Amino acid sequence: MYSAAFLATIPSPDRGVWHLGPIPIRAYALCIIAGIILAIWWGERRWAARGGTQGTVLDVAVFAVPFGLVGGRIYHVITDPELYFTEGRNPWNAFAIWDGGLGIWGAVALGGVGAWIACRRKGIPLPALADAIAPGIIAAQAIGRLGNYFNQELYGAHTDLPWGLEIYQRFNPQTGAPDGLAGVATGNIPLPDSPVHPTFLYELIWNLLIAALVVWADRRFKLGHGRAFALYVGGYTVGRCWIELMRTDTANHILGLRVNVWTSILVFAGAVVYLVVAGRRGPREAPESLRSKDDERRTADTADPAAEPADPESTSDTEARDEVPATAKGEPERPGES
Repeated sequence: MYSAAFLATIPSPDRGVWHLGPIPIRAYALCIIAGIILAIWWGERRWAARGGTQGTVLDVAVFAVPFGLVGGRIYHVITDPELYFTEGRNPWNAFAIWDGGLGIWGAVALGGVGAWIACRRKGIPLPALADAIAPGIIAAQAIGRLGNYFNQELYGAHTDLPWGLEIYQRFNPQTGAPDGLAGVATGNIPLPDSPVHPTFLYELIWNLLIAALVVWADRRFKLGHGRAFALYVGGYTVGRCWIELMRTDTANHILGLRVNVWTSILVFAGAVVYLVVAGRRGPREAPESLRSKDDERRTADTADPAAEPADPESTSDTEARDEVPATAKGEPERPGES
């Protein structure tokens, strides 16, 4: 009977880290990288379809991605300081981003600062670029949630539903000590609360649905001036709010609610206000407004030059021929002329 129940659940991977010699290959990091690549690729296609220049999103990502990673880590550390700065904890682990722990709120906020810097340098409107990359960002978040699956983190309470997730005990292969992140599950021994709600999977599915919603609404209503991005933010926060309430991992609370729930509520309100305000700015940006300073310079350099002035030397020769003395033409010399 236990075997039948076990087969009706979702198994967890036995590890989240593999080693290529001395180099650790972390599934969480691979998922983040894959998400970034997808977001850039999809963003490039959408930006070009709106009239922008291919390669612009990649140029902006050079600024936005590092800013976003730092912002995501800062938000995580600020909202969960007890993981790094309490007795028995190692503060230097706050920099161990490869062990997981990125707050999407900080990633989007500081990543937006990096994107603003890049857009300002290129002379393109940030809201228009944000609309182009919005579906790719939330699709990247969905891929990133697979990293939580390999890390066996961000799950909910016990459930008897057929899609319940088994969480296994992992141990350090060398020492035998419990190690949930870098350890290996030997014998697939489930934790007492298993199976549990795979809340990371719920968010993954929700994110993909919001990505589809943004694409549909953008095509249907020709969203511009940052409205597609605001729709992504608003839609994401709705799902994050109810999924966050299902999670059982340790989190700080304010007035009885998890910090991320309050953040979701506040960000949702901001997204709704922005949607209303931006809707008054008229139709989507004209394609020519998406041309960067580099595009304009290249256009100017390759444009047909104006008619070139006559060569001064050839002009002088012509004038000299026109001023040939009359005697050279066979006419008699007149008095006073020599």
